[in-house]
Amino acid sequence: MIIESSITATTGIGCSVLTGSWFSVYDAVTITESSRLDIDHMIPLKEAWDSGANTWSADRRQAFASDLDLPQALIAVSASSNRSKSARDPAERLPTNSSYVCQYVEDWMIVKTKWDLTVDTKEFEALRSVSVKCVN
Repeated sequence: MIIESSITATTGIGCSVLTGSWFSVYDAVTITESSRLDIDHMIPLKEAWDSGANTWSADRRQAFASDLDLPQALIAVSASSNRSKSARDPAERLPTNSSYVCQYVEDWMIVKTKWDLTVDTKEFEALRSVSVKCVN
């Protein structure tokens, strides 16, 4: 969260982040209060479970849930947009910020590929449909 702030974030007791400035790409909202911010798993944990994580070891699931090596895996967004997304995949929900949809789909596919997660038919069709529109 601190690293994604566009200004120096202020911290409180125990290094809890209090303020900063974050741009939520899901809904094109700038947030200055950390309490209005969530760290979203690009691939929701339930989606990952349904896409193959149910066969992983506990260590691999933990590594997925806290993947700090892949910038696309975890993203700071408005709490409201994250809760609106919930466990839905791109067949069920895309970001309301239309200028981010192509990047969202690309990031979704990057994370799914890194973790060798499956894609169901509806999800594939949604990813394909958006991707075709994104090609210049």
